[in-house]
This record gives sequence, structure tokens and C-alpha cells, in this order.
Amino acid sequence: MKLISKERLLTDEGQKARIAFGCAALAGLYAPVSVADARDVLEAAWDAGIRRFDTAPFYGLGLSEQLVGDFLREKARADFTLSSKVGRLLEAPDDDAPDPPFGHLRHSVRFDYSHDGIMRSYEQSLARLGLDRIDILYVHDIGEFAHGPEANARHMRDLTGSGLKALERLKAEGAIAGFGLGVNETAVCLDLMDHAEFDEILLAGRYTLLDRSAEEALLPRARVAGTRLVIGGVFNSGILATGPGPDAHFNYEPATPDIQEKVAAIAAIAGRYGLALPEAAINFPADHPCVSHILIGTGKRYSLMRNLEQFGTALPRDFLSEILPFTIR
Repeated sequence: MKLISKERLLTDEGQKARIAFGCAALAGLYAPVSVADARDVLEAAWDAGIRRFDTAPFYGLGLSEQLVGDFLREKARADFTLSSKVGRLLEAPDDDAPDPPFGHLRHSVRFDYSHDGIMRSYEQSLARLGLDRIDILYVHDIGEFAHGPEANARHMRDLTGSGLKALERLKAEGAIAGFGLGVNETAVCLDLMDHAEFDEILLAGRYTLLDRSAEEALLPRARVAGTRLVIGGVFNSGILATGPGPDAHFNYEPATPDIQEKVAAIAAIAGRYGLALPEAAINFPADHPCVSHILIGTGKRYSLMRNLEQFGTALPRDFLSEILPFTIR
């Protein structure tokens, strides 16, 4: 089994975060994406210098991993970093199961955070990707945000009882370079950091221009622990890209009047500093020393290029101070 160098995944202290490409949208997460368009945006990401890609079994019920694998198999393996996720097993559905949505393969999904479930998920992902290894494995959507209290308690027992041992085993054997969490909440990160030394946390939506709830406890703890953060959901499900309005979404749901008012205030302040709202949003997390990558995902080349054009702006400290009263903490 070929060992993976952990060092090539690291970002030096103080270095500005880089962009990673999230591959959920390739499999029709938000809107149908053709195979040709998926290929086109992957090529655009590669041509732009992006060398880190994130996928998961859940994205398109296996389709995202297939598309990403088809693309990356043409590249030298040492030239990119790939992450995927564990926690959901894809299985053959019953014969009478309804057809899946567009962009999804025909699978049913079962949560399994146990040792055997994680090992099986890892093996299935390798088969779909057609690659010999995955660099980083994230435990996907553990926590009450995804499961509710009762189901999450059961999943946490499976993960802490045996699942983490599977990840530690894969890392010790050199099958992966590291492991971590891929979640939408901070509480479960803090809880699980008592049980394992995570190399990374992919945190969606909790360290953004609007929602800074990771700032008080998780970021300081990650810095002490040496845990890198990959920040996803920088637009908080869209409202930091579109601005407030009747179709604006926050946290995967229609934005409430309170959230709309906060974003309107932030957008107005950004305008006074000559900043577009999405420009401020994509750059906000980049300067924290724990943040190694900003994860952005889209199924369209033009959207990717627009985001990349906005990345790299240093946000004025006075601007960040002014918006503080309108943030979630």
C-alpha cells in the first residue's frame, strides 16, 4: 500500500487560505448538470490552478464520485488532493423504489458510523472513483443538526465506540493521509475532539461573514490542537451571494426576516467600502491561521470563474468591526 505524505496537505502558519473545489453541485444538488458541464467546470478548476477536490457518496448517490474519478484519473496522482466522506452507505434499492432525482444514481442510503460501515464506505468510494487512494476522509453529517437528538446519540455511540478506530487504522496503514469531520455545526466538533485527534474539519456555514458561531470556541481549540479547517458554505446557502430578497436562502431554508435584515445591513456597509457582498463573503474566512482552504462548488464554469475573480481581496479591519453587530455569534 502506497504511503501518502501528510506534509503536502499542510498550509504554513499565516499563509492565506487556498481554494478547494466542492463537487456536490456536479451531481445536481441544486439544479441539473449535464456530464459535459460537469467535465467543463472540473477542467476550468484545474486550469485555474485548483488542486484540491472534495466529494462524497451522498452527492448524487455516487454520481459525484464517479464524475470526479473519471476526471482525476487522467491526472498525475501526486498533483492533487482528494477528500471524500464516510457515514452513509449506498445500497441497491428495492425493486419498487421510485426513480431517483435527476443527477442521482439508483441507490438507497443507510447511515452507518461503525467500524465496519466506515471501512465498507471507504472501499465503495474507491471503486466508484477508480482510484487507489483517498487523501482525507471526513465523517459526514454527524451531529444533531443532521439527525436530531435521539438518532444522533446512537450514531455517536457507533462512531466513538468503533468508527474512529477504522479511521485511525486507515491512517496508520498509510491508506489515507488524515481524517476529520464534514459537518454544519460546531458543537459536535467540540464533543468529538475529546475522542480523536482530527487532522481537518470541513465546516460549512459556521465561520462566515454572517455566521461566526465557530469563532468563540472551535477556532481557538482547533488552533491549539493543530487541526486545519476547510471552510465551506461561505455564502450561507445563498443569501451572501444573492443578498436579501424573497428567494434568499439561509441554512438550507428560506431566510427569515431577521436574517434578511442582518444581511441587508452587512451589504450596505460593504458597499460603503467598495466591496460586493459575495466578494466580502468569499474572502472573510481566508486570513485565519487555522483555515487552509475555502471550499466553493458549482456546476457551471462561469460561476466558478466569477468566484475566483472575487477571491484574494483583503478585507479592511474597520469593515469587519462595523458589521460585527449584525453577525451571528
